[in-house]
Amino acid sequence: MFLALKEIRHEKLRYGLIIGMIVLVSYLVFVLSGLAYGLAQQNTQAISSWNASKVVLNSDANDSLSQSLITKQTADKVKLTTHEAYIGQAGVVAKAKGQAKLSAQFLGINQSQFIYKRVKVTSGHKPVTSHQIMVDDSFKDNGYRLGDKVTLNSTDTQYKIVGFTHNAKLSVAPVIYGTLGTWRTLSHVTTAFQASGIITNRDNFKTKTSDLSTLTMSKFINKLPGYSAQNTTFTFMIGFLMIIAMVVIAVFLYILTMQKLPNYAVLRAQGIPAKVLVTTTVSQALILVVGGLAIGAALTLATVLALPAGVPMSFNVPLLAGVTGGILLTGVIGALIPVKVILNVDPVSVMGG
Repeated sequence: MFLALKEIRHEKLRYGLIIGMIVLVSYLVFVLSGLAYGLAQQNTQAISSWNASKVVLNSDANDSLSQSLITKQTADKVKLTTHEAYIGQAGVVAKAKGQAKLSAQFLGINQSQFIYKRVKVTSGHKPVTSHQIMVDDSFKDNGYRLGDKVTLNSTDTQYKIVGFTHNAKLSVAPVIYGTLGTWRTLSHVTTAFQASGIITNRDNFKTKTSDLSTLTMSKFINKLPGYSAQNTTFTFMIGFLMIIAMVVIAVFLYILTMQKLPNYAVLRAQGIPAKVLVTTTVSQALILVVGGLAIGAALTLATVLALPAGVPMSFNVPLLAGVTGGILLTGVIGALIPVKVILNVDPVSVMGG
């Protein structure tokens, strides 16, 4: 370790460039990881707040809540308990006088069922009439306030914002909670339809009618538009970045090792064991990678603080730990590649004897 630190202090520019490269790679990986996790959360924040296990949809809905319609006749065949809740989904555009238009997902829920009870209010209260709505906190960032009268889509009916809730997004759009009656109005369906789907928090819940299909929540989430493709894209990008980091670190360390062969030859001639030189090389790589990671993490934190609230960046401790461990591992592997050259160095041939 002493030899590794001494060499780094002696060759500041050379090792500074390597640390700079690691900083850029780690910064890019951290930012991409934050964006990937943030976007994934914005697809499912509302769903996660329900702590549900399964969703029941119309069997012809192609596993999509927004395309599902369950008639009252079909709904009557399903025995609901306190663990089930009806839900209606409709895409809407919200607008208020003097405010920007916002694309949102309207979710109609029943006051007596568990989803309504589990949704947490950050300010105001939950809707109790068909002309009241509760919206995601992101509406505040666009100037909306409690008491504002909002129209949804092209209807003339005004809905009053009576409450705000935190982290309520579905398919990246903010959620508006209201009644099932309002959902029917916005979806242009009659009272013959009960809801878009049934949400349950029972793992053993089953339906006995062929008109309905039951999906686990994980399968339902993976079927959300763009969710799987987005996560796969980010995963491959992060994976490729780590491979590139390993290759670049390995190339830099190999070149440095080759340049230092005369020094290693002198040390070997003085009786320094090859094990010490290998340990020095690995220690040096770890110091460089850890230093680069620390600076990259600091830059990422500064970026998060500087970004506007609308940018979906969020961090998960296990994910960050995995990414950090992966970069450290690539650094160690990169350092081990030139080890064979160190072990086989011949003091006589290198020193020209």
